[in-house]
Amino acid sequence: MPAAPIAHAEDLADFVDASPSSYHAAAEVARRLETAGFARLDEADAWPETPGKHLVVRDGAVIAWVVPASAAATTPVRVFGAHSDSPGFKLKPQPTTGRLGWLQAGVEVYGGPLLNSWLDRELRLAGRLVLDDGTAVLADSGPLLRLPQLAIHLDREANDGLALHRQAHTQPVWGLGAPESADLLAELAASATVDGAPVDAGRIRGFDLVTADATRGAVFGRDDALFAAGRLDDLASVHAGVVALSRVADGFDGDHIPVLAVFDHEEIGSATRSGAAGPFLEDVLERIGLALGADRGERMRALASSWCVSSDVGHSVHPNYADKHDPVVQPVLGSGPILKVNANQRYATDGAGSAAWHGWCGAAGVHSQEFVSNNAVPCGSTIGPITATRLGIRTVDVGIPILSMHSARELAGVSDLFDLARVAEAFFAGASA
Repeated sequence: MPAAPIAHAEDLADFVDASPSSYHAAAEVARRLETAGFARLDEADAWPETPGKHLVVRDGAVIAWVVPASAAATTPVRVFGAHSDSPGFKLKPQPTTGRLGWLQAGVEVYGGPLLNSWLDRELRLAGRLVLDDGTAVLADSGPLLRLPQLAIHLDREANDGLALHRQAHTQPVWGLGAPESADLLAELAASATVDGAPVDAGRIRGFDLVTADATRGAVFGRDDALFAAGRLDDLASVHAGVVALSRVADGFDGDHIPVLAVFDHEEIGSATRSGAAGPFLEDVLERIGLALGADRGERMRALASSWCVSSDVGHSVHPNYADKHDPVVQPVLGSGPILKVNANQRYATDGAGSAAWHGWCGAAGVHSQEFVSNNAVPCGSTIGPITATRLGIRTVDVGIPILSMHSARELAGVSDLFDLARVAEAFFAGASA
């Protein structure tokens, strides 16, 4: 494997490690882009009317954009969209629980995780703590939790069909003792700081905390072709977008406005203030248009000439379950990013979007594959149809092929990760659709 794709994968490992929750992911996106010269804006403030590189964070979502000096009221946008959340478990109210001498954490299933994949691995607990003055701070316990599987001696049929009860069998252990003598939130408070000092657990008034695999991502396999990590769905796309936008931002003066839109809550339907079904992207695009002096008609003209690339992972053909895939269209790791197609518009790709995607891939020198579901195995959906519905913007659904989707640790191809960033860069830079 050439050095550049491996370096990209190693940087992705750093990115995933810094992003155990959607709030951490948004913060890491902002940190990296601020290092690249982007200025952070506050939604409650007036925004500048001058061209430049800007970003705004809303909870676990972040949107960044570059307004070139030549931009006008009808200048279109090119949006690369992804999501910051991943399936797993979210901490319940009154989270310190336990029985029979064990300390446990009360958690609720978030999204659609492969429950068995969370067994017997060290887990982090991470997210945000909201304090008594309304301040939100990030917290990350590091390795703290574990879901221990019942021994084979006590479940002789486990290998014939493991069945996990979503309540009884998914409450992780994190220590020994009586729950009344412990405080899980105090453990999280110790990992967070305000003005350089640890947070007083008594100040916590609210929290949004999720589990994450504690093991760092790794390149491995023959010719270093494979990459495994938690939360590749969809941090692989988020990372590709950040890398691409950072590369094109300096001195950009194209005929469009590049936009990176990272939404939260895709895994649970996107219907939140920071999800794709909420108003975040529409709000930002309207404020960009207003700064350029656009009236409603001019904003609609700009959107009519705009594009959105919705990037999320898709299924690689699985060598052990080939019957679950389309018998002809069978993308595989290492053969390029995927164009996602669905007759029922679970993906937003149409013929025009397909042509545009292949044009951007050609400009980047990247080979692309197609993905379509087996008719008997319906696919999920993405932010693509939601964005197209909210904004009326031309949208194409793409991504990378992976195995173990929604596992605590997913599997991707090193070259695909690198190639997705290359296509995103060509898209942002203004390659012909």
